Amino acid sequence: MGKSFDLSLVLDFVPELLRYLHITLIVLGGSIVLGLVGGLLLAVPRLYRVPVLSQLATLYVSFMRGTPILIKLFLVYYGLPELLKPLGIDLSRADPLLFVIVTYALSDAASFAEIFRGAVRSVDKGQTEAAYAAGMTAFQSFRRIVVPQALVVAFPNMANTLIGSLKDTSLAFSIGVMDMVGRGQTLISATSHALEVYISLSIIYYIIVIVLEKGFARTERRLQRHERKNEAGLPPASAKWLKRIAG
Repeated sequence: MGKSFDLSLVLDFVPELLRYLHITLIVLGGSIVLGLVGGLLLAVPRLYRVPVLSQLATLYVSFMRGTPILIKLFLVYYGLPELLKPLGIDLSRADPLLFVIVTYALSDAASFAEIFRGAVRSVDKGQTEAAYAAGMTAFQSFRRIVVPQALVVAFPNMANTLIGSLKDTSLAFSIGVMDMVGRGQTLISATSHALEVYISLSIIYYIIVIVLEKGFARTERRLQRHERKNEAGLPPASAKWLKRIAG
């Protein structure tokens, strides 16, 4: 049984838990960066329908999106050392933080792949065809026409994925990572004040999410500002190269 609720302990627990915030941010930052790279690698074969690779990427995305993050965490934690053991790589003493970052990166890659694919396909193909007619190469058309518009479409979903990943990091303690939640568990064991610990964690996560949402909203407005349509009703990315042709 827990002890009687003591609100004053929340003020004591919050600073103590914040001492482990950097671990949570390391997990989040590492997984997002690797997830973005993985998402691009997964999206390209599906966008260009590369034989075999496209089917493998589809299967991977389907599996990652269809399984709970906790299950994936245990699969990586227990499975990765077994897979690498025949190659002479011993991960038995590896920091659990490594497995957490790898797990979330693999999971985020699947989400980002779908976001990138949908964003790129949302751009009108007519603009790409017009770019080819204007003498642009496929790479120039993709970089100057498709990417700026796809980024605006993808950004809100990317932001949601990042926030979701932040909240998922709370499961890292389950394999021994001493992040904020892990420290919270030790505080519960030492004090028997579970409710106060979870209230403290809720406050911290909520404030972080609010700050991130404000930052993302501001960034999104800046991106959309550069996508305002001109008098001809064309996005600035398209209007820019059309003006070059006219000139």
